[in-house]
Amino acid sequence: MLVSILLWLLVGLLVLALVIVACLVAATLWIAAKAERLVSASGQFVEIDGNRIHYVETGEGRPIVFVHGLGAQLHQFRHTLFSRFGPGYRLIALDRPGSGYSVRARGATGRLPEQAEIVRRFIETLGLERPLVVGHSLGGTVTLTLAVEHPEAISGIALLAPLTHLEAGVREKAGLLYIRSRLWRRIMAYTVAVPTSLRYARQTLEFIFAPQSVPADYMARGGGWLGLRPSHFHATSTDFVAVEEDLGRIEQRYGEIAMPAGIFFGTADRVIDMRIHGEPMKDRIGGLDSETVDGLGHMPQFAEPDRVIAFIKRIAERAFLP
Repeated sequence: MLVSILLWLLVGLLVLALVIVACLVAATLWIAAKAERLVSASGQFVEIDGNRIHYVETGEGRPIVFVHGLGAQLHQFRHTLFSRFGPGYRLIALDRPGSGYSVRARGATGRLPEQAEIVRRFIETLGLERPLVVGHSLGGTVTLTLAVEHPEAISGIALLAPLTHLEAGVREKAGLLYIRSRLWRRIMAYTVAVPTSLRYARQTLEFIFAPQSVPADYMARGGGWLGLRPSHFHATSTDFVAVEEDLGRIEQRYGEIAMPAGIFFGTADRVIDMRIHGEPMKDRIGGLDSETVDGLGHMPQFAEPDRVIAFIKRIAERAFLP
């Protein structure tokens, strides 16, 4: 009798677990569908070594390529900077593999050299003549890797609040993002991660934008909704885990960078500490143009777009000298 009761209890718990998982999967797919309705693909696609890269471009002139940060997408530049930039430049922003509407190749690792090589191949495929590359946050890390490993492909780099050094304690701050197992990462992406991310979206964005406020149109026009999809979470977690594989080696080579370079930081950045990732770079890259803004947080392209554009143009003037 006792065995029978325990067996029925076990079956009941199993059914309950399956119902909960089914509800989480359904919620994830519903949120993802809503995200894609609100922010649709708006650019072109190009195949790069098995990666389907989504990108947008505008203008004519010397090329500038924009590389976004962790968990972000191309709207972080298109929405904030492109319409303000003015003539004389061809502006191209891409979704990094797995982010936005770009699809990462099967078996890809997300490691920094791999991502830098994809950006190099993207530049080559579009026939861009040694562009200036602008990288924000983790996009700045990819940009630095590109400058170290493929300096012949670009003319200069402009870094916005970049991640530049390995930092102790990052895993502990990562929450759901640090998942080493690929299988578990995919399971989380289609069950818990997206509903949880939506539940805490406001708090997360307030932290990222602080001390500035979150723009009212960020989720739609700024592309924020696109982060609430399982593929995007999977790519973000993959990128986060992969950074520690190569950044320690890459940062030892910053002294090799001889091209025009600039770094832009806010003193109030809570996501990436300027004291760790900004100030040491002044002694690592010769002739580095360093601009610091008091009271500015991690999203300068939203809070100070005109100042960011002036900074990028200043680096471009040096990079595009005959």
